[in-house]
Amino acid sequence: MTIHGGRDHTIVESTPPPTKGQRIILFALPVQGHLSPMLQLASILHTQGFKIIIIHTETNSPNHSNYPHFTFKPIAVGVTGLTCEPEPSSHITYLNEHYVDSFTECLAGLLAEPNEPPVACLITDAEYYFAQEVADSMKIPRLVSWACTIVSVLVYRDIDYFYQKGYFNLTSEDSEYEEPVPEYPLLKVKDVIKTSRNPYGMAKYLTKVMKEVKASAGIIWNSFKEPEEAILHTLNNDFPIPRFTLGPLQKYLPLSSSSIVFEHDRTFFEWLDAQAPKSVIYASFGTLAKLSELEFQEVAYGLANTNLPFLWVVRPDVVKSSEWLDLLPEKFLEQVRGRGRIVKWCPQKEVLAHEAIGCFWTHSGWNSTLESICEGVPMICSPREVGQPIIARYVSDVWKIGILLDDVLTREGIESAVKRVMLDKEGEQIRNRINLLKEDVNISFDEGGSSHQSLKTLVDYISSF
Repeated sequence: MTIHGGRDHTIVESTPPPTKGQRIILFALPVQGHLSPMLQLASILHTQGFKIIIIHTETNSPNHSNYPHFTFKPIAVGVTGLTCEPEPSSHITYLNEHYVDSFTECLAGLLAEPNEPPVACLITDAEYYFAQEVADSMKIPRLVSWACTIVSVLVYRDIDYFYQKGYFNLTSEDSEYEEPVPEYPLLKVKDVIKTSRNPYGMAKYLTKVMKEVKASAGIIWNSFKEPEEAILHTLNNDFPIPRFTLGPLQKYLPLSSSSIVFEHDRTFFEWLDAQAPKSVIYASFGTLAKLSELEFQEVAYGLANTNLPFLWVVRPDVVKSSEWLDLLPEKFLEQVRGRGRIVKWCPQKEVLAHEAIGCFWTHSGWNSTLESICEGVPMICSPREVGQPIIARYVSDVWKIGILLDDVLTREGIESAVKRVMLDKEGEQIRNRINLLKEDVNISFDEGGSSHQSLKTLVDYISSF
């Protein structure tokens, strides 16, 4: 196996090594942030000679036409998909309880198909804890995929401990709220608290996840070794199973930018092409994050007050009960005409690669964070929940490749953060550090680099089944 290519695009060679033509079955959570890396992983494994089968829900289905070389198997579950209301763990628990029958039937049918190559393994999101028992009953190895940072898994492992310790009873009025977490001094207590709005349910759910992850045949991370090497060593005792750091997955292949949310708007690129290098603020808060009406208006005022050009992704559902732009401040569009563009959705990877982008204001989802690192774009972090507060803390305080807009969004705080990143000396230092991390990514894909070697090891491992 050879991985080659320039520093802008790393390509997996199309001539695959011998893999006995085995099939791999993959099953992701039906949300963009999980489907995208799973489809990227599937495409990478396909280049290595494996035949790919994607099991997916009928709702939030991936676009089959973008992957003509895959076999897709939809299953029905009677749920309309995941949202952030109520807490995500409640929805994922529901999916675990209601997918069992349809998934089991689908998997059994695939395993029994005549005249087909053997199934090497099943790869699911780690959050599908029910899948381990199903895989065991059918004697098929299950690997889990984590669409998050490695340090997040350690925090998730200990959520029940933090719950029992009373962390989630603390508020911003308590002195301990701002203190470092003794077990993880790089994090603050409030970062742990912000991971969940239903800590009891989260702890109960994650206990099941961790148990089944330890019973799996291995862990695949959409991350690379260098920024979290110390954390990987910490995991040795708790997860004594093979672990593979393949990421960032989007670096392997020039994949199509597919979305299960909205069609990509490309009409702004002519405007973006006309902007000065590193002059544009790109703001996007992902596929699920919600803003209150007050927060939405503060974001608008903050962007307007910077007097800098901006591209702002506004999903129609980003504010509950909003049509789309109806909650913008009066005369906002007139005020920013010519220097501000608002779209419902866009090809983010392509936007971040554009020379006009100077910073990325993000919800700190892991996919978005990796894309920003790969393009060397400094970040402003406004995390919401689950792993995002942990990622944001690492971006701002550990890797120092962005800054954290913490707690309350105000127009003054937004304007200050943007100017720190875009105009001040601090921003130059942040840009230098993220470009060094970008170079670490590129090195990890070179012959013998950590991601390059991890993929080779994974392919050999799966081929041995």
